Amino acid sequence: MKIQLKCFAFLNKYLPAHAKANAAIVEVDENMTVHDIIDYFHIDREEAYLVILNGVFICPPDRDSTIVKENDVLALWPEVAGG
Repeated sequence: MKIQLKCFAFLNKYLPAHAKANAAIVEVDENMTVHDIIDYFHIDREEAYLVILNGVFICPPDRDSTIVKENDVLALWPEVAGG
């Protein structure tokens, strides 16, 4: 199935070569959870600090049980430091 994966800041290095503007349409297996997709793209779970699925924040305990569906938009941000 196809979803849109968005990776921001230094996480954009995990996007495929065809990505534009920090986003790419990617093919993933059905019934994958948020964490399954993060793992599939070899993103360290600790680096994917802020996870948004279709505009809704997914808290860390729910990332192993939230199933991503066809045409969903999964956006990932690292933890931001600084002042």
